[in-house]
Amino acid sequence: MKVLIAEDDADSREILKTYLAAKGHQIVLAADGAEALKRFTDERPDLVLLDIMMPKLDGWEVLHYIRAAGRTPVLMITAKDATDEIVKALSEGADDYIVKPLKLREVEARILAVMRRVQPPERWRVGELEIDDTQKCARLRGREVALSPKEYELLKLLASQPGRVFSDEEIIRHVWPEGGLASSTDVKRYIYLLRQKVEADPKNPALVLTVPGFGYKLAA
Repeated sequence: MKVLIAEDDADSREILKTYLAAKGHQIVLAADGAEALKRFTDERPDLVLLDIMMPKLDGWEVLHYIRAAGRTPVLMITAKDATDEIVKALSEGADDYIVKPLKLREVEARILAVMRRVQPPERWRVGELEIDDTQKCARLRGREVALSPKEYELLKLLASQPGRVFSDEEIIRHVWPEGGLASSTDVKRYIYLLRQKVEADPKNPALVLTVPGFGYKLAA
């Protein structure tokens, strides 16, 4: 996952970064609330660790912005085990909380628990497109579409958040998680192959759309 760590204490920030990176997560850092908002907007993290007490903008203001933008999971970091503050965090939209001093195994366990709760469904529909992840198949207007594994993963990623633009880097990270030498050229090639199978007119796509300079999205 891509995890945004918004924490003004440099030592806590570095400890979390080192530990979570070692667990395989991609880490984005912010040292204050204003930077956290910019990083959230630019990087589109999968989960946010958000300290309450930060300069420029506090954690509450950042949380309100994140909730206005969508349902990205947020774990609030509080410096005190105060019931009122914990209740406020949960009532205002946080998914969970962590009390300092940080216990890294607890942090990891809470992240995993939150992500289990927000996992996407195994079947979902976008317009006339239906994806069944239990059978690893896609159907368009009731007809099964013959997709290669990479084509399927690409379509599933785009369909997971219709209307959201995915950059080449995000697509590579999800469709080629094993690493290797995948590039923007590979992304472009698989977008082309996918359009050949799901578009009525691949030269004038109506489903898999290009957003010039930013990436690709599935029409909502």
